[in-house]
Amino acid sequence: MTTPLRKSIYVGIAGLSIAGTAAACAPSTQAPGTQAPATQAPATQEGGQASTGSPSATGSSAIASTGAATYKDGTYSADGTYTSPNGQETVGVELTLAADKVSAVNITVHPSNPNTKKFQGEFASGIAAQIVGKDVDELKVSKVAGSSLTSGGFNDALEQIKSKAK
Repeated sequence: MTTPLRKSIYVGIAGLSIAGTAAACAPSTQAPGTQAPATQAPATQEGGQASTGSPSATGSSAIASTGAATYKDGTYSADGTYTSPNGQETVGVELTLAADKVSAVNITVHPSNPNTKKFQGEFASGIAAQIVGKDVDELKVSKVAGSSLTSGGFNDALEQIKSKAK
């Protein structure tokens, strides 16, 4: 004789089995091995900083690569310099690296005049969308959110960070 509890368990297990089979047979709308892009807007902090957290990884793409990491995981910072029409400028860059990829970025603006403040602020608000989730060795930023000169300071700081993280 089957009790109501046993009957519920049998029906529940059968339902899970059917649902799992149906999910495995469903056609995929993505190419194999790809992951939908994670969108993450930077949050502006007090003091002229913009930062982002790491996008969450899901599915099979969350599996770590088999190659050895070139850089030590951690958070690194450096000030990069560049030349603008107003002279020498500096921008602070803080990158968090995990498995040779950028998982977070924080930009500290060091404006010397209102124009620099404007362009560094635009750079800070747009940089995360271009670099979070990317391999640190593949980064070469040229223009971000209308700011083209600040990228020179970012790239300078990036080289310093890569040296520190080796």
